[in-house]
Parts: sequence; C-alpha cells; structure tokens
Amino acid sequence: MLRLTELKLPLDHPEGAVKQALCAALGLRAEAVRDITIARRAWDARKRSAILLVYSVDFTVDDEAALLRRAAGDKLLARTLIRTPDTSYRPVAQAPARLPQRPVVIGTGPCGIFAALILAEMGFRPIILDRGKVVRERTKDTWALWRRNQLTPESNVQFGEGGAGTFSDGKLWSGIKDPQHLGRKVLTEFVQAGAPEEILYVAKPHIGTFRLVTMVESLRAKIEALGGEYRFGTKVTDFLVETGRDGQRRMAGVVTEAGETIETQHVVLAIGHSARDTFFQLQAAGVFIEAKPFSIGVRIEHPQSIIDRARFGNFAGNPILGAADYKLVHHCLNGRSVYSFCMCPGGTVVAAASEPGRLVTNGMSQYSRAERNANAGIVVGITPEVDYPGDPLAGIALQRHWEEKAFVAGGSNYCAPAQLVGDFLAGRASTNLGAVMPSYKPGVTPTDLTTCLPDFAVAAMREALPEFGKQIRGFDMAEAVMTGVETRTSSPIRIRRDASFRSVNTLGLYPAGEGAGYAGGIFSAGVDGIRVAEAVGRDMAGMAAAA
Repeated sequence: MLRLTELKLPLDHPEGAVKQALCAALGLRAEAVRDITIARRAWDARKRSAILLVYSVDFTVDDEAALLRRAAGDKLLARTLIRTPDTSYRPVAQAPARLPQRPVVIGTGPCGIFAALILAEMGFRPIILDRGKVVRERTKDTWALWRRNQLTPESNVQFGEGGAGTFSDGKLWSGIKDPQHLGRKVLTEFVQAGAPEEILYVAKPHIGTFRLVTMVESLRAKIEALGGEYRFGTKVTDFLVETGRDGQRRMAGVVTEAGETIETQHVVLAIGHSARDTFFQLQAAGVFIEAKPFSIGVRIEHPQSIIDRARFGNFAGNPILGAADYKLVHHCLNGRSVYSFCMCPGGTVVAAASEPGRLVTNGMSQYSRAERNANAGIVVGITPEVDYPGDPLAGIALQRHWEEKAFVAGGSNYCAPAQLVGDFLAGRASTNLGAVMPSYKPGVTPTDLTTCLPDFAVAAMREALPEFGKQIRGFDMAEAVMTGVETRTSSPIRIRRDASFRSVNTLGLYPAGEGAGYAGGIFSAGVDGIRVAEAVGRDMAGMAAAA
C-alpha cells in the first residue's frame, strides 16, 4: 500500500473529489486506484477566505514499485509519495508460564491504563492500584464539588480512574517523537473502547469527557479479562527498597495505607502530577527526584463565536472545522514567556482542587464542543533556578501557596476568584461581571486576581494580553473573564530515569507519565505507559530466562 500526502482540496469539495484529485496527482485512471483510505485530514486556515482541507491518502495499485520509480523523477511526488508505514502493534515480550511475582502499576490515568494493558497483553497479570474510585463513583464526587462545594480529597478531578484527563477536552495529539508508532496503538485501543473512528485520521482528534468515562470502563474490562487486577481505594504510603551486595538499590515492594505489603520487583509509577504526598514518600525512600519548570496563571474565557470568526472568517460554523482553537505565545520584556495552555473550544472552566483549602482551575469540553465559551489557560513559565530553588519539592510549596491565596480570594468555599480582562489591565478589582458569563462551577467571586498570582506573572500577562489581541481580534476584550488559579500545568518534579526507563538510583522502579515529568496530556501519557510497560516486560522475561 502507498500513501500520498499534502493532497489539498477546497473545504466544500464534493464527494468523490479526493479520489479524483489523487488520480490527477498520480496521472492514473480511476480504475487503477483501489482501496482508498483517508490516513489524515487537516486544514490550512492561513487564508481565511480560502480554507483548504489537506489529506494524506492510502491506496493500492497493481505495480507499486513502478509508480514509485516514476514518481522519483517528479520533485513534488518524490516528496509526497511513500510506502504506507506499518503501524500495527506487536508485543515485545511474553510472560513465562509461572510468575514468581506480578508487576504493580500505581495509577489509572492514561499512562497507567496503557502500561497495565500492555503488561496484561504480554501475560504478566499486573496489579493496578489507585487511591481513588472507579470512574462512575468518581464522577459523582466530582459533581459534588461543582454543584455543592463539597470536596472529596481522594476522589475528584485529579484522583480516580481515568486520571485528570477524564475531565478535560480529551485531546489526542502531541508533538512527541513516535518512530515506533505507539500512538497508533493508543488511538486504536480508544476506538475499540468506544471512541469515534475519526480520531484515527483527523489532525487534532479529541473525545470529550462523557465518552472518556465509558471508554475507561471498557479498557478496565479488557485488562481484567487478560488477568489484570484492579484495586481501587488503595493508596500506596511506602516504597520498600533493598540494597544488594552490589550496592545497587532495588524495589522490593510497596505498602498500602491499609497496611498490606505487596512484594514486587517491578513498579510502574504512573501517579499523575497532583500526587504530592507520594512525591514526599518517594523522596523519603531515597528515590532521586529533581525540580523541573512548570507554569502558573489563570483560565480565560471568551465567546466561542469570537474565536471562530477570528480563525475561520466566513467559514466560522462549518461542521468540518468545528469550534476553533488557538495557540498563542508572547516573550515578555521581563524575560518571562506567556502562552496559552490546554485550550478547550466550546467548553467550560472546572474546579480541579484535590486538597482542602486550596483552589485550582482546569478546562474541559465535551465531544460536541458546543458550549457558549472558549477557554484556555494563560500561563507564565517559571523555573526552579529562579523561582523555587533548593529542595526538589519546593515547586509544590509554591503551588500550594498560590492555591491557598486563590481559595481565600474566592470566598473560602471553592468558588473561584475572577476578574474582567479590562479591570485586570487597568489595575482595578472587578466588582461585577459583563457580557461573558463564566462557566466555572460552583461559582465565581469578582475580585482582584493580583492577590493570588506572583507579581512577575501579573506584569507578564498584562503585557501579553494586548499582544494576543493583535493575533486574535477581541482576545483582550474588556469583558472577557479570567478565573484563577491555574497551577497544575505540568509536574513540578521529574523522577529521573535511565535509558531502560528505570529510576536512575532504584532498579525496578519505572517512573512514567505526567507525574514523573515525562508526558503532557492523554496521548503522550498513553505512549509513555506503553514504552515503560515494554521495558518492564523485557526485564521480567529476561529475569525468568536467567533463573
């Protein structure tokens, strides 16, 4: 099978135009081209008056080698005509008939789910631990915060089956390098679990929260059918590490809050970036941890119609384009960078707190992206060298400080502090809201956001917002709403690992995903979970062969 890339057609092209354009580009008759499949569909909106769809198309012909030879003499075809890559997934190891111990996966976010799935497919029957609840019960607890101001510390947007990505836009793309096409495995499993097939070919696939819930349940059923064992409400409170005769530290097991010891030499740590207490436990166990950069800021909301018109012009509202997104960045005079983060078209701002007395925001969309507002994080990059030097866990203290300030500014009841962009730029507190109604539940308190943000972040955002308004007309509109605070953009720590995906100073511990500092979203976390599971499988199979 062959693939032709960069096939461009008008947004409103008729049915059958893809095959016609493909045949024209190749100089072939229609009957010579068979088995046409869309491999990728994106759009080029650089000219809003002439938005184009850009396709990559897989197809077959009788003599592929001859077509490739002929294309080699054409400068354009030589660049755009290739053999279709093999993206099928193949296990890298097989469990022995008898397992002396089973691997343990801590966390059931996308990283933990895919680590568990791959281990189960290889026959290693993983034990999967999660401090939170199954996704349906977790959803009820999350809604209790949003509707009744009631926080359940172990069951919320951050903790529980599905991880933080369950209550998000469900974005399924990333800029990671993926030469093994592991991302295709992630997308294929999601489709089998109930995601729409379009995620296999659209350029920026997403799922939305409601679909993610049922998909997570389906993946759990598959893992259990393959011998995996889930244990919810099971919080790990200690890591057992032994030092061998060779002086190397090795995992020996984990201890749960209930006092159970699970002996294992292989632990996949897929805990997410909000498991702060676990970070401290790992530090106490001597696991090497280092601070890493993250960002802090707010959520900003505009009418989605403004973003659609700015991005798509007269094509705004086209069903193929859907709700428009954006990606913005500004490098400030004070040396800081301000950028948009986790943009949620047609979505809502959600309460994402996981600790009592602290307030955090996040963004979420359903598959339809049909809500009134667009929202995104507008955040400022910070670094350990400048902003939280010293202890590797100092970034957690910084996050908690501003989350506590936001909690108080919002009224100490999980309502969030909010400010109109016009007031923020003018340096005055907001006392009421305007035309843009904030979507955050349980509600917002108009106030002065500068009381719950660092001074440098305030200065950088005040410089950046008018610049963003030059890129997207209306972005700095006076009545746009800013809701604080956004502190969980990424993990404040990295648990450094070696080329075999193991902790650099603790053999058998495999840091993975967002919490360990190696992913940034559902897609990249799932891919990292696969990579780590493969490393565990190889090591366990090798140990069994050597025994």
